Amino acid sequence: MGNEMLDEGVIKFQCDWHQDRAFTASRLQSLMAWRDRMYELGLIGVGEDGIGFGNISMRWNNSFQFVISGTQTGNIAHLSPEGYTLVTQFNIPENRLTCVGPAKPSSESLTHAAIYTYNTSVGGVIHVHHHQLWQQLLFSVPTTREEIPYGTPEMAQEIWRLFDYEDLMRYGILATAGHQDGVIAVGRSLEAAAQVLLHYYKAIQ
Repeated sequence: MGNEMLDEGVIKFQCDWHQDRAFTASRLQSLMAWRDRMYELGLIGVGEDGIGFGNISMRWNNSFQFVISGTQTGNIAHLSPEGYTLVTQFNIPENRLTCVGPAKPSSESLTHAAIYTYNTSVGGVIHVHHHQLWQQLLFSVPTTREEIPYGTPEMAQEIWRLFDYEDLMRYGILATAGHQDGVIAVGRSLEAAAQVLLHYYKAIQ
């Protein structure tokens, strides 16, 4: 068990990690397939600075819990079940969460938590980085304000604003003005989120 601050870039949150065995691959089949597809397209990967980018999650058993890809796994082409963890509890205002599994959670986990909490119809979330896609989407789809730092309680509140006032669920995708190249897709299922993302991605090819 670990209790530590995750610090990647400007992101810091208190993480209570209970190390445990991985889920079976059959339980994560859809999540693993879509994650690897995003890697193939370069939407999840690792930057020139060696820091991984992109993460993916799905709601777990119709609860507020969710399974998410682990921190700094962007360099792995085929992410096995050992690369995922279950976020079981979180407190957004206090910037902390609890997870159980073989991997530490993505540093963007609280953003995913904010989405699953605020809109219970969301079943999957995909966060990718792609400069051309980001430029194309910026301010043409729901977009977070530039001054909002990513991976923070402020970002959670900003995404809630997009749900309420910019019809985020209808678009199924948002751009992060203050987080260069960042794009987040949401859907009633993980496949629905992926299809929205692929629709916009294919339009720039």
